Amino acid sequence: MNLKSKIIYAGVLGLFSSLASAVQLLDPPSTPKVTDITVFVAKKIVTMDPAIPNATAVAVADGRILSVGSLEDMKPWTSKYPTQINRDFANKVMYPGFIEPHAHPLLGGILFNKPLLTPSPMPNPWGAAFPGVANLQSAMTQLKKYSDDIKDPNKTLLAWGFDVVAMGKMPDRQLLDQASSTRPIVVWDASGHDMYVNSAFIKFYGITPDKVKNVKGIGIDKDGQLNGQFLEIPAVTYVLGIAGKDILNPSEIPTDYLYMSDLMQQGGITTSGDLAFGTLNIDMELKIAKAFSQSSAGALRIVPVVYAEPFIQKYGDKAIAEAQALQQQDNDRLIFQGVKFYSDGGYLPETMRMQHPGYTDGSLGSSNYKSAQDFAAAMRPWWDAGYHIHIHSNGDIGNQNSINALQLMIDAKPRFDHRYTINHFGIPSTAMVMKIKALGAVVSANISYISERAKLEYPALGMDRVSYATRLGTLVRNGIVTSIHSDAPVSAPVPLKEAWTAVTRKDVYSDGKVWAPAEAVTVSDAMKMITINAAYTLGVEDKVGSIEAGKFADFAILDADPQAIPAIKIKDVGVYATVLGGKVIPVSETKKPRPLD
Repeated sequence: MNLKSKIIYAGVLGLFSSLASAVQLLDPPSTPKVTDITVFVAKKIVTMDPAIPNATAVAVADGRILSVGSLEDMKPWTSKYPTQINRDFANKVMYPGFIEPHAHPLLGGILFNKPLLTPSPMPNPWGAAFPGVANLQSAMTQLKKYSDDIKDPNKTLLAWGFDVVAMGKMPDRQLLDQASSTRPIVVWDASGHDMYVNSAFIKFYGITPDKVKNVKGIGIDKDGQLNGQFLEIPAVTYVLGIAGKDILNPSEIPTDYLYMSDLMQQGGITTSGDLAFGTLNIDMELKIAKAFSQSSAGALRIVPVVYAEPFIQKYGDKAIAEAQALQQQDNDRLIFQGVKFYSDGGYLPETMRMQHPGYTDGSLGSSNYKSAQDFAAAMRPWWDAGYHIHIHSNGDIGNQNSINALQLMIDAKPRFDHRYTINHFGIPSTAMVMKIKALGAVVSANISYISERAKLEYPALGMDRVSYATRLGTLVRNGIVTSIHSDAPVSAPVPLKEAWTAVTRKDVYSDGKVWAPAEAVTVSDAMKMITINAAYTLGVEDKVGSIEAGKFADFAILDADPQAIPAIKIKDVGVYATVLGGKVIPVSETKKPRPLD
């Protein structure tokens, strides 16, 4: 199990008392209800359909696309049915609704909606963006302000997103006491692996060295006292067990989900994967997802990909059957598809499994399986059941095990269109890319490894490996279907910024360094990575990802065409609105919280 997910699963499980079809088949055609037609007219429509790449009008009825072309081309439909011409986008550019192929909408909403200590700027859908904390002193000043702003002196403060690599220091209780010596404070690391607490937290919850002597990862100072560092799974699980009810409030979850929905909508996203459904609590997550998918306040389709381990823990031998049964909950905005496994550790905390030469300090990171054989054995029941498997895979050994495990499963039971997806793809080699092509796998890359992490990680990995992280250009040149993602809450879900990074290979920092320019892709390829390729990654390319007759009428309405401006300006293109199933949702309408009906 991935460390971050284990921590959250174990802690949240006590606070609350997916899926794939067996075979990757296209859904049978449905009979549209053509009664009233709306024709949207735009200055330019970029369809992502190579047969009709550009248009100026699209006809919509009953939430689906009827026809694409010019206004004149719509006459076979508009001459037969009552029609409304919508010219609100006459000066705008329309793309298919952007697709976030790998995020954690619920978890991201919970954590993004907490006091932040992230080093990078973090957009806020309902207010001013969090600017990020530039250094350790700034982080401590911000933490003290959070504490001072809370009226209840006994309320525990949880802050999210502290980055040890960026800040250059691991907090201890003495450091956090500078923020408050009386209020209980817990700081959750951006990796999700570690927590740090102050002296007041230790006192408030009655933690003593004797009580925690059998819990791994709890720091003790030279005097035999707790140092406030709770590192890795058992230690953080302990903190959540004693303080979870105070720092993770179930009543706030609907608002948290809406927070992430609105953040994504403002980035032009209309569909998002939920890559690890069941991590927190299967029943609770299903209840929330169903309610969200039926609420008019929501602005997303969600494609949950079940996380295998909690299903195995809860259902044992019936895990696959229970996961398959979730498809009965599907509706137009909730589409269960696939299963997820974790190969190795994380890129941010520098725990991904590396081979020689490893990290510059001599460490090698960690794998979740001893070998590719063990990994394949864990996945094989799901493979045999026809599942589309998604793999969290970062280090070069992690990627190698993921690829070799696929080879073993294909050798045992060949499958066409298995759609095996390697997610993140932190440190790959050219040989790995070639074998991925040979095995028919696809890749969804975390492009924030360039935009936000390269500058921070190069001291540990070297300039060469951080520069070519994800190898987008090599993947595209080898004809491998590739998408890009944010992995929110690892980074904010902003598809146009991701496309900008893929094209320019620049980071977000002031000097704008270019990392491995040979790995840059064209703007056209980058836009595929956040539309049709992302849909393919999630197994919903028959429903979304391009503007074609029969698909959902999901659009991103932009102020300019990213393919018709200087590449350096792509990330600055404004999102005016999204259209979800024919319903226009201006960005201005998602700028404040509202109840889920």
